Amino acid sequence: MDSADTSDIVGADASCCPSTDTPSGRRRTCRTYDVGMTAGERLRRYLNLINLSTPVGLAVAKAAGCSLQRGPRGLLVAQGYTWPVPKASAFTLGNVVLLRPTAAHLAANSVLMGHEARHSTQYACCLGLPFLPLYGAAALWSLLRTGDLASRNIFERWAGLGEGGYLERPVRRRRTKN
Repeated sequence: MDSADTSDIVGADASCCPSTDTPSGRRRTCRTYDVGMTAGERLRRYLNLINLSTPVGLAVAKAAGCSLQRGPRGLLVAQGYTWPVPKASAFTLGNVVLLRPTAAHLAANSVLMGHEARHSTQYACCLGLPFLPLYGAAALWSLLRTGDLASRNIFERWAGLGEGGYLERPVRRRRTKN
């Protein structure tokens, strides 16, 4: 498969990949999807395909009835996620960012998409789906330390707490025995 041809990767047609003009004036379509991507973003895309995290994200998006479109940095944006778990407005599975219907406007937020792209990189670094239990353990640690799932979650800290819309909570004081 040609490295610029990504339509086969997601089974997408032109309707999920609107043509846009790039800063260089070149027309971006599904066939030129990765033109503006860095080598690292292309590598992450392929790693997340191989480790099955992106195919799982696409399967979840399809099962949840989401509409799919190309996003920045090699991400795919699935809008209309209505399943009850997780409760977040946006979350990432591989290179797929799933957005709730009330959060569709977030697809245009470059800061949040940068945060989600860093999570996508974390999937690649954790060899795909092992990221999920590792993230869960980090969230539990954060909850125990701060009462918040994100503040001391190493994955959220590496992705940028503020960029993901999180506030940093202080660490709880340990109780001492008198």
